Amino acid sequence: MNGLTLPSEIPHEMVIKSQETTDPNFGKPPASRTISELLANSLIYLDKPSGPTSHEVVAWLKKILGIAKIGHGGTLDPKVTGVLPCAIGPKALKAIEAIQSAGKEYVCIMKLHREQPRKLVESAFELFTGEIIQRPPLRSSVARKLRTRQIYYAKILEVDGPRILFRIGCEAGTYIRKFCYDIGEVLLCGAHMAELRRTKIGRVYESLPIKTLQDVTDAIYYFREKGDETFLKKILKPIEDGVQHVPKIILRDAAIDAICHGADLAAPGPLEIDASIKAGDDIAMFSQKGELVAIGQATHNAREILKMSNGIVAKTTKVFMDRGTYPASWGKNAQ
Repeated sequence: MNGLTLPSEIPHEMVIKSQETTDPNFGKPPASRTISELLANSLIYLDKPSGPTSHEVVAWLKKILGIAKIGHGGTLDPKVTGVLPCAIGPKALKAIEAIQSAGKEYVCIMKLHREQPRKLVESAFELFTGEIIQRPPLRSSVARKLRTRQIYYAKILEVDGPRILFRIGCEAGTYIRKFCYDIGEVLLCGAHMAELRRTKIGRVYESLPIKTLQDVTDAIYYFREKGDETFLKKILKPIEDGVQHVPKIILRDAAIDAICHGADLAAPGPLEIDASIKAGDDIAMFSQKGELVAIGQATHNAREILKMSNGIVAKTTKVFMDRGTYPASWGKNAQ
């Protein structure tokens, strides 16, 4: 891993277990979904402004789109700006939960209460890279118990007197406010978080670009009043976007309907497997057309799965695809 890479950004190598073509008469590539289908289940990556809470932003989004079932993944404090993934519809709400397992990146301005030499500050940052122990701050929505979190990288970008501009990549649930406080404690000068912007969640960057509420308002106007879906199509992302960081297993068509009925994945079902899969890992099961079928938990590592001809290779935990999307083949070596 290089110095500024989240674990979710590391390329995944897929290995072939078997080969088979997919029937074009069943299923549909995510890019081919209609606006109506996307408005029923999709993701929107918003650029949250400073001021409102994440819940208020979602409430405005519900009003703009006229849709009641919308949620968000990864709460941002009112004054914090940046990437806020929002989920439209029940399937998207389930998919966005997976984003919590992706790393997050922030750009922060920390203010030291007394100016310190840059090298001393850099040494303090090195102490807080890797696994750290945090107690959530007083102003938090979770129990204030000690817990461990991973800091993947913390790089000072600029120093202006007591102000330190830095970029940090961390595990979900890391409190940057507490990170700044702890740096101040180590330096014996005190410090606090002055400004914070979230720039990434997993593979979702602010450079996509993420959209403002005004962008969504304009797009829905052009769609409803002008019949132009161009702008809205660029904003509504398939639910598959939310699980791109999760190790994948590509399924043969004949295995899919059984999974949709809640069956676990048996050895004949996979066609391609992420080479990094280990027993106990969360995995995402996809069709050959790129549709998210289900999320599960691997029971074996990738090398073992490749060699298996029978037995269960993954437990199904969440199903996303509707039953009957692909034909039932339960009694015909479906898996």
